[in-house]
Amino acid sequence: MIKNYFKIALRNFSKHKLFTLINIIGLSIGISAALVIYLIVHFDFTFNQSFTEGDRIYRIVSNYTFSGEATSNRGVTGALPGAMKSVSGVAISAPFFTLNQPNVLIPAKSGVPVKFKLQDNIVLADGHYFELFNYTWKAGSAKTALNAPNQVVLTTDQAKKYFPSLSYNQMLGRTVTYDTLITSVSGIVETLKDNNDFTFHDFISAASANSNLALQNELRPTNWGGTTSASQLFIRLSPHTTVANIEKQLNEILKKNNPPKPQDKGNTRNFSLQPLSDLHFNGTYGIFDTGGDRTANKTTLYGLLMIALFLLLLGCINFVNLTTAQATQRAKEIGIRKTMGSSRVQLIIQFLSETFLITLIAVIASVAIAPVILKLFADFIPQGVKVDILGHPDLILFLFILTIVVSILSGFYPAVLLSGYKPALVLKNQTASNSHKTRNATLRKSLTVLQFVIAQFFIMATVLVGKQIYYALHKDLGFKKDAIIIINSPWKNRTVSRNQVFMNKLKAIPQIEMIAMGKDAPSSSSSNSTEATYKDGKKEIKINLEEKYGDENYINVYKIKLLAGRNLQAADTTKGFLINTTCAKVFGFKNPKDAVGKLINNFNGDTRMEIIGVVADFYHESLHSPIRPLAILTSKGNEHYNNGTFHIALKSQSAGGNEWKKAISAMESAWKEIYPEDDFEYHFFDENIAKFYDAEQHTSTLLTWATGLSVFISCLGLLGLAMYTTNLRTKEIGVRKVLGASVTQIVALLSTELVLLIVLAFVLVTPLAWYAMHKWMESFADRTSISWWIFVLSGAGMLLAALCTLSFQTIKAAIANPIKSLRNE
Repeated sequence: MIKNYFKIALRNFSKHKLFTLINIIGLSIGISAALVIYLIVHFDFTFNQSFTEGDRIYRIVSNYTFSGEATSNRGVTGALPGAMKSVSGVAISAPFFTLNQPNVLIPAKSGVPVKFKLQDNIVLADGHYFELFNYTWKAGSAKTALNAPNQVVLTTDQAKKYFPSLSYNQMLGRTVTYDTLITSVSGIVETLKDNNDFTFHDFISAASANSNLALQNELRPTNWGGTTSASQLFIRLSPHTTVANIEKQLNEILKKNNPPKPQDKGNTRNFSLQPLSDLHFNGTYGIFDTGGDRTANKTTLYGLLMIALFLLLLGCINFVNLTTAQATQRAKEIGIRKTMGSSRVQLIIQFLSETFLITLIAVIASVAIAPVILKLFADFIPQGVKVDILGHPDLILFLFILTIVVSILSGFYPAVLLSGYKPALVLKNQTASNSHKTRNATLRKSLTVLQFVIAQFFIMATVLVGKQIYYALHKDLGFKKDAIIIINSPWKNRTVSRNQVFMNKLKAIPQIEMIAMGKDAPSSSSSNSTEATYKDGKKEIKINLEEKYGDENYINVYKIKLLAGRNLQAADTTKGFLINTTCAKVFGFKNPKDAVGKLINNFNGDTRMEIIGVVADFYHESLHSPIRPLAILTSKGNEHYNNGTFHIALKSQSAGGNEWKKAISAMESAWKEIYPEDDFEYHFFDENIAKFYDAEQHTSTLLTWATGLSVFISCLGLLGLAMYTTNLRTKEIGVRKVLGASVTQIVALLSTELVLLIVLAFVLVTPLAWYAMHKWMESFADRTSISWWIFVLSGAGMLLAALCTLSFQTIKAAIANPIKSLRNE
């Protein structure tokens, strides 16, 4: 019986090759999108799932409010780990501290140690870390490996990197030096293979800091005031312990050891617990200080699922439309089958088996296409996402469920419809009553409208996202961003004298127009801020003030306009600084000139500082953030920290010239003379600005592809319906042509109904698209307008694509010889 079903299905496919191909292509596109998006979503949602009792593991994070502005930090104060013994309800407390890219030295037989520069993912930890996070031990013991000072546990991947020719047991006792800290290997654990954010590979015993002054200064184990994101603390709650109870105890300890001061009025600080399951998705706190962290966005993942659902739905709609449109062509077959004794259930199974076979072919095609899609979108698909059916049984289950669901969605209604024909009527060429035909036509029209609602929504969203990205990249941000190179001097080997020698060498390069030294560029992802207070004689105005550091050339390199007062000068002390227009307005100055000479109190630890100038506002972050009060300070007094970045303005380059290439080559040569042990790296400032909108660029790319695919699927279905309509009305067209109808009139006759459906879809989708765009644009503090032409252009584009698709069939039908269509009458 089953064999017979599939034999009939293949015979039917052979008879209707084009319609079968359209159905397979439509379903393949939808299923391919669903498969790739499932792989991405499954990849992210399975992060950090391998740890025992992970539902009771939390990270303690810090939250602050300064002058009404909320901020946060994934780290804790250095003293909190030592106070955790007094917190009841905590089963395990595991603190660790991320080291700032130490150089690693491994002894070699030659006597010259092998050097691994600037290594990430190295932490100070104690044995509780391995109690909380379960690793498989290859050598050593979790109970003793990190108990003594100057011990280190390595992961298997890192151990093979350091000691490629040794077995794990032979590695025990070997020396590994981190900058100046000499350690001995005390254990080897297997590198975590599952999806997780815990990519640390060197675990140095926390006790090593006891006799190391430099590490003590970083850890600050008795400090309750400062917080660093490098110092993190994970805990596992005891059964039946509530999060609120732990948070209450933590904040009581904080209040006891660091009570609020009178000058802290309006400022708050507290600890809270972040679930392990939230770690991979919370961009507010981030993950670790390892340099390669990637947080996923649940909203984006759910958006991807919606795109997959829409594309899958479009393919299913095509199938339903084309199958119901072809119903009359199979009416006699159904009538004969029923006359011969087939039941309705048997017919439903027959038609569902045909749908299942088409879906199965589409699934197989999708599995073959998926690796190509992953490679195509490799720039923003997470590394590790791949089609591995044998290695992931859940993927087989997903494909099986997807095949069944798509088969039912696509085939159930057509199967019920076709199997419901009455044999007496169909054998008399009366397939159904007029009301039944009307219901079928209404369903097809409704599904066609839904198709074009989805397609036009994607078009409108794509145009608006592209418009906002163009606006962000071409808006005047208040500074020059082109032809500026940024070079950061190496943190570990940076000295004031070395920086000055490098500066002098750069000044000798003819292609360089101007150089400034300072810290961050005018617009950057990192920021510093402090509290500033101004007394105007009547009231005290306290604000949170963003800080930028630079020398006298800083605003000249970036062409930042000086509106009042004077620029920073080489002879200036740390008592004078520039402010932006927004800061002047917040302090109550209507004219920038009025702010010059005024004194600011409680600024950065100094009692009084003078405003020496006011600069025009510029965006110091992406357009997602508003312009806030900002100060530009001289970097004197802390040159090591605030004077480590070179801001280099290049002279204009001739068309097709290589002046900039020569300049960069000269910079690299100078770098190797001054910093021979460090790699030369540089960045163009405009490229850094563009990176602010990487997420939007990725969204735009995905929407463009989704738009193209949705329009393609919709037009495929439209073409199928047009072919069916023209075939059904072949004799009518012949009669009309004989009676004098022109080609234009015939084309209009065949196209009008479908065009009206597209117009109806446009009317329905416009308010929905406007609302969705408006909500998305709210994430930008400065945004482009949602112009009327976006909707008109999208609707016109969809209509043009539809007319082009229809024209293939309608013009062919209109110019056909009417004698051929009427010959058998």
